[in-house]
Amino acid sequence: MAFRQMNHSYLATAITIVAASLAAPPVSRAQVFVVGEKTATADVSTEFHPTKVELSDKPLNELGRRELIRDLVAEQGFAHRTLPLASDITLFANGNMTPGGEAYKELLYKKGESAQPGDRVVITTLTVKADRLVLDINGGPYLKHRILRHIELNGSPIVRDDGEQVAGFRIELVFEGGMPDISAPEVKALLDPIIDFGVKTSAQAYADALPSFLKQAIDQHDVLVGMNRKMVIAAMGAPESKVRELVPGSTDRHYEEWIYGRVPQTVRFVRVEGDRVTQVRVAALGQPIAIHTENELQGYLDPLDEHEIAMGDAITSNDSDSPRKGAPTILKPGESGANSSQRVQYPVATKEQPLPAAPGSPADPNAGTLGDAPGIAHGTPNNPSLPGADASNPLGTNGPGGPGIPAGPGSRVN
Repeated sequence: MAFRQMNHSYLATAITIVAASLAAPPVSRAQVFVVGEKTATADVSTEFHPTKVELSDKPLNELGRRELIRDLVAEQGFAHRTLPLASDITLFANGNMTPGGEAYKELLYKKGESAQPGDRVVITTLTVKADRLVLDINGGPYLKHRILRHIELNGSPIVRDDGEQVAGFRIELVFEGGMPDISAPEVKALLDPIIDFGVKTSAQAYADALPSFLKQAIDQHDVLVGMNRKMVIAAMGAPESKVRELVPGSTDRHYEEWIYGRVPQTVRFVRVEGDRVTQVRVAALGQPIAIHTENELQGYLDPLDEHEIAMGDAITSNDSDSPRKGAPTILKPGESGANSSQRVQYPVATKEQPLPAAPGSPADPNAGTLGDAPGIAHGTPNNPSLPGADASNPLGTNGPGGPGIPAGPGSRVN
């Protein structure tokens, strides 16, 4: 009987809980949105327009390979499309790009984005192969020492994990039939569907600010005598090698010989003294060496007006006919500075005006003593040498020690 009553009580309690739950308002739950591939890549454009760049029939030589690496590495541009964090992008010269269409969107969705349209990108590594150029952009798709990061030696990693993340991608520019003799501007034109290199570099912007004859010389990769270092770099790029030597007949002046090219191609020797080109020697195959030493800047920059001066160097002119330039001065134009070199002007005694005796000297009739210090003049009742001195206060009334004379420790003031 007791067991039956207990079962009835449990049943009544269960019915009450179910009824209360049915009567209660529904509990609000958080909604979860799952972003799929179509949603994530809805705004990505896959439109592609092949280029039309005329390529040479000659194969790429060693000099052209070095020039491509020198001219393209560290070049900056702007992304024309959304670029993925991947190494699977292949661009055929004057052809299509793979992957394309929906496969390109899938690559973006799986790998992530490296750059948005309009973002600045930079070529960090360039590798020249038999039929393609491999370009790593923004550091490439792999971390540096990515394999050594997983190797330990005696419990210590060979390369510590600094937490750096991959931020770049890789493009392979393929040339069907082998690498042609191609220049850096042509490679940039072939990469235009992906990256825009139309932005001016600092060297190009500097060249555009120069006179027309200098800008034309820089565009033709020609070096003129009188150019400064920035002009030479804008025209020829960084030199392949440098030689530093003493100027003939000098013991402290040096010059740098910048060397461009290798035989059998034309070799240029550019001599730079300070910040100016003083000599250009052009050695072409089968021709005598052409030497240029005369200034060719048509008066645009006068080397005599600018001097490179280090701390402690004398300001002199290299031209013996020009006047010597003196040290800086604060004198006004036309003002004489004959006595400016003397530090102290001492008085000169004459018969009409002899020099006065120094205070405290034997020739001074008013010499006296102050305490135990001989040779210090002070005021007396009959000869008050200090302002405010009188019989009661020989040292003066302006302060305990007189004007400018403080009372020392242990001194007595009347």
